[in-house]
Amino acid sequence: MKKKRRAVPGIRPYDGPAGGWGALKATAIAVRTQMETLEAPVTLLRTNQPDGFDCPGCAWPDKEHHSTFQFCENGAKAVTWEATSKRVTPEFLAQNTLTSLLQKTDFELEGYGRLTHPLAYDRDSDTLRPVEWDDAFARIGEVLRGMSSPDQVEFYTSGRASNEAAYLFQLFAREYGTNNFPDCSNMCHEPTSVGLPQSIGIGKGTVSLEDFDHAELIISIGHNPGTNHPRMMGTLHELARKNVPIIVLNPLRERALERFADPQSVIEMATYSSTNIASTYFQVKAGGDAAALKGIMKALLVMDAEQGDVVDHAFIAAHTQGFASLAADLAATPWEAIEKESGLTRAELEQVAVAYAKSKATIVTYGMGITQHNKGTANVRLIADLLLMGGNIGKPGAGICPLRGHSNVQGNRTVGITEKPSADFLAKLEEVFGFTAPKEHGHDAVKAMQAMVEGSAKALICLGGNFAVALPDPEQCFPAMQKLDLSVHLGTKLNRTHLLVAKETFILPCLGRTELDIQASGRQSITVEDSMSMVHASSGKLKPASAFLRSEPAIVAGMAKATLPGSQVPWLELVADYSIIRDLIEKTVPGFDDYNARIAKPGGFRMPLPPTERQWPTPTGKAMFSVFSGVHEDAQVQGEDVLRLITLRSHDQYNTTIYAMDDRYRGVFGRRDVLFMCDADLDARGLEHGDLVDIETVVAGSTLRLPNITVIAYNIAPGSVGAYYPEANVLVPLDYIDTESGTPSYKSVPVRVTLAAAG
Repeated sequence: MKKKRRAVPGIRPYDGPAGGWGALKATAIAVRTQMETLEAPVTLLRTNQPDGFDCPGCAWPDKEHHSTFQFCENGAKAVTWEATSKRVTPEFLAQNTLTSLLQKTDFELEGYGRLTHPLAYDRDSDTLRPVEWDDAFARIGEVLRGMSSPDQVEFYTSGRASNEAAYLFQLFAREYGTNNFPDCSNMCHEPTSVGLPQSIGIGKGTVSLEDFDHAELIISIGHNPGTNHPRMMGTLHELARKNVPIIVLNPLRERALERFADPQSVIEMATYSSTNIASTYFQVKAGGDAAALKGIMKALLVMDAEQGDVVDHAFIAAHTQGFASLAADLAATPWEAIEKESGLTRAELEQVAVAYAKSKATIVTYGMGITQHNKGTANVRLIADLLLMGGNIGKPGAGICPLRGHSNVQGNRTVGITEKPSADFLAKLEEVFGFTAPKEHGHDAVKAMQAMVEGSAKALICLGGNFAVALPDPEQCFPAMQKLDLSVHLGTKLNRTHLLVAKETFILPCLGRTELDIQASGRQSITVEDSMSMVHASSGKLKPASAFLRSEPAIVAGMAKATLPGSQVPWLELVADYSIIRDLIEKTVPGFDDYNARIAKPGGFRMPLPPTERQWPTPTGKAMFSVFSGVHEDAQVQGEDVLRLITLRSHDQYNTTIYAMDDRYRGVFGRRDVLFMCDADLDARGLEHGDLVDIETVVAGSTLRLPNITVIAYNIAPGSVGAYYPEANVLVPLDYIDTESGTPSYKSVPVRVTLAAAG
C-alpha cells in the first residue's frame, strides 16, 4: 500500500513527460519575462544556424547546422537570459550598496539584467561605480606588474569563452609568466581529460552524431540530459523510436530518461503522447559506479568463458595492453562486494552484460555523475575498459561519449587553457611569439582557491564564470576572495563572486554570444568546439546591450597590452580581425589546419581523433586497460548510517545560473531548500516526508553542516540523497577530491542526516 504523505509547500507530483507542452510553456514564460516580444522569435530561430550564433548553453552538437530550428527549452532560457531587456545601470548601482546586494539570492542578482558599464568598487561609498576602460586596464596592469611573482596571479576561464578569447587569455598569462589556469573543467570533466589519455591517448570522446545512427546499444551512466544536455533528447528520442536499447544507470529516476515528448513532433504534441526513453533503468547507488562497471565486466568474462565470442580477443591482442591484469582483478572481486557497493544485484548487472554482448556497436555516454567523485578518473577509465573489452572504440556506431556542460569548455582546453601544458605547445608559443614561456605546472581550480586561502595568491582574473560559488566550501572560499589585492571579472551579469570584492575589484562587461561584434575589420565571428570535437563559427546578430560593452578578446587584449608594455604580440591587430587570432592558433595548436577556410563552411570541421582510426597516442602506442582495486570509492567513511550526498542542478538552472525557482520534473516548485531521500532511508531514521533535517558531512577533519532543510520522499537509490547545487556546496570539503584530476567530489559526499533541532 502506498504510504500517505503530508502536504509539503511547493512539493507536488509532476505527471507529464519531459519536453512536450510543459517545455513550450516554460519557453514562453522565459521569453515573456526577459525579452521584447517581437524580437524573441527571430533571435531563437538564429540559434545554431549557419549565419547565426551557437547556443550559449550545452555542448551537444548540432545536426549539420541547417535544420528548421535547433533550440530546446533550456537553450531558449540561456538565450533569453543573455538577451534580456533588463539592465544593471550606474544609477541602479549608485542606489544599491554592495553590502545590500550581497543579501540578495543568486537568482535575484542575475535577474537584474545585463551590465552596461565597466565598474570599479569604491570602498568609501560601498558601491560599484563606472570607470573608463583605459583607466581600468592601466590600473590592472599596474597591480599585476607590481606582484613579486607571476605565480601570485590566478587566471580562471569559464567554458562560455570562445576559442579566440581563451587563446588570447592563455597567451597573456604565459607571457606574463604563469601556468596558473584554474578553469571550469577542473570542477566537472577533468577526470575525462586525465583518464582518457591514459586509456586511449586523447582526453576527448570518440563518437560523432552519425555514430548514434548506427549504434545497437546505448549505455547512459550518471547524467540527466533533459536538464544538462537537452538537445541530446532529440537523439535519444530517435533511437528509442527505432527500438535501440537504452540502458540507464543513475541514482535518481529522471523524467527525461523515462519518457520524452518531442516539441517538434506534431503527432506527440497533438495527441499529448510521449516516447519511453530508457529500455531498462538501474538505480546505482551514489559512489557505486566503479562497482557496477566491474560487475558488468566480470559477468562478460564469465559469459566469454562459458560460450565464447563475447570478449573481442582479436581487437584486444592487436590494439591493447593490460587486459590480463584487469581480468585477474575482476575474477578476484567478489560479487557480494560488488552488490553491496553498487546497490544493484548480480542479476541486474548480468542483464546489462547480456545486452552488451548482443550488441555489435555500443556507445557509453556519461556525465558528472561519473566524474565528480574522489575516484572520478578511475570511473572514466573503467568505462573505457568496458568498451575496449568489446572492441567498441574505432568502429561505426560505437565509442565513448563524455557529455560536457558549457558550449566551449572542450575548445578552451584544446587552445591551451590548461595548468599542465605540453612541452611541444610551449615550444610553439616561444617560436611564434618570441617570449620564454613558464614551464612549471600551475594551479587548477582547487589549488588556486587553496592558494587564496593560504594567502599566497594575490590576484584573480576571471574570464567569465562564478568561480567562488562553483567551488566547494564557501565558508573557506568566500573570505579568501576578499583577502586578495585584485580581482577582475569579465561578465554579462552580476553574480556573487563579483561581489566578494578584493582590495581592488573591476567588473568588465562583455558582449554575449547573441550580440553583434563589430571590430575595425567589420563583423566578427568566434568559434567553439562541441562535445564531439566539431569546431564551428558563431556570429551574434543582436544590438549590444550597451554601447560601452567590449568583446572578450578586446578586453583580454586591453589588459595584456597594459600589463606587458614590452610585448611583441600585436594585441590591437588581433582584436581588429579575429581571423588573425585563428591564424596564430593554426600555427601553434595541432589540428587547426586551414582554420579560417574550414569554419566558413556550415558545420565547420572535426578535430583529429586518432582512436576513431584505432590509432592510440599513448606512450605504448596501444590502448591501455586499467585496474581499479576493490570496489569502494572511499573506505574510510563507510558506516551503516552514512549516506552519500549528490549535488544536483534543477531543471531551471544551468551550472550556477538559476533561471527560476522551479524543478518541475522532480515536482519541486518555488523553492530549493530540499533534500531528496528514498522511503527506506526515511524509515530507517524515523523521518517523514516534509520533516526539517540537519545534514552533516562525515569526512575526517570536516565540520560542515547544512541545517533546517526539508526532506522529501523521492525515487532515489537507497543510501543516496540529493540536494541542490550550489547551495549544498557548504557540505563539500574543498580538499575532498579525486587526487588524479583535482576534481571535487560533488556527487558522493558522505553525510549523516538527523531530525533538526527545530523540527
